[in-house]
Amino acid sequence: MTHEETANAGMNRCSNLRWKGMFVSAQWDEAIPHGGDNLFWCLKTQTCLGPDGQLAESEQCNASRSCFRLL
Repeated sequence: MTHEETANAGMNRCSNLRWKGMFVSAQWDEAIPHGGDNLFWCLKTQTCLGPDGQLAESEQCNASRSCFRLL
């Protein structure tokens, strides 16, 4: 399984959704609290907005949007 598939496993996130944590290659440490920066961007537009002009965000990038692509 690729890193991207692992990050999206069990979730209905768009495959174009990106966040900083995807690019950290360290193992998850339960002793360290999650940063939760919630800074997302769209792979297609390279901005915080998707191709449909709506916010690229974990909860909003779902099958209800015309630009949504599931892995």
